Amino acid sequence: MTAERKLPAAREALWCAAGLAIWLVVTALFVGFRVEHVFLAVLIFALFFICGSTRRLIIALLPFIIFGISYDWMNIVPNYEVNPVDVEGLYNTEKSLFGIAAAEGVRLTPNEFFALHNTPAMDFLAGIFYLCWVPLPIIYGLWLYFSGKRKGYLHFSIVFLLVNLLGFTIYYIHPAAPPWYVASYGFEAIPGTHGETAGLGRFDAMTGLGIFDALYARNSNVFAAVPSLHSAYTLVALIYAFRTQSPLIWKVILGIVTLGIWFTAVYTSHHYIIDVLLGIATAFAGTALFEYGFMKIPAFSRFIDRYTAYITPKK
Repeated sequence: MTAERKLPAAREALWCAAGLAIWLVVTALFVGFRVEHVFLAVLIFALFFICGSTRRLIIALLPFIIFGISYDWMNIVPNYEVNPVDVEGLYNTEKSLFGIAAAEGVRLTPNEFFALHNTPAMDFLAGIFYLCWVPLPIIYGLWLYFSGKRKGYLHFSIVFLLVNLLGFTIYYIHPAAPPWYVASYGFEAIPGTHGETAGLGRFDAMTGLGIFDALYARNSNVFAAVPSLHSAYTLVALIYAFRTQSPLIWKVILGIVTLGIWFTAVYTSHHYIIDVLLGIATAFAGTALFEYGFMKIPAFSRFIDRYTAYITPKK
């Protein structure tokens, strides 16, 4: 049996099994069990044991796995049960800062303006851009990993997770309603309201795919507009495209998609401009905290070196 086929150490196998068991039990008890939970658990467990290369990949993907679990676990305690929801205040602030003058002295938020002024071409592009918000950063991360930029990949993936954790924390400190919520329900925060496609529904209607309807039907975290993490994800990837000296094509793709997502967030009434700006700030804050804060701590820096060594094939 080659070293590549060698089974994991007993302690590693125990940690893997225990981690998966805790995740499944907590999810089943407090969130709700779904078939995909079992599928993912089996897939992770199998890849961990198949061989050294698949085991390294699973360990490398841990930041993204933890991101998915933490997002799911926010359903355990909804943020509107922790703090009051900002609905009217955010709306009025957006209107005062970025309002657009309409007929007869009426002032509209940019979202309200685009709800009245939209085109099929923009609706289609908006849908394409928004479909990239998580897949494209993950694809970029996998490219870093398989192209041998393991340390760059690790920095990127951990910052991606850190930005999410910062955003999730703010969601609980300051729950906030998105623009579509005001258009549909007014200024009263209604607990348990499910997500809506808002302007992205026009993409679903145009294509007949129903992608966003399926995505947002499950979203019970509607009071999570501030900051816009949609606006942060591909920006983090773009930052690391420059930090890792990735090819120009990656910088161009990530740059275009990032700008497209920022516009789409407002165009489709999923976020205010304020949310987008705070999402951008969160991306830079997470990057700075990791690179110029955590990485300056010797023990943490050594941990990253060991992590990098673990996911790097031995020559």
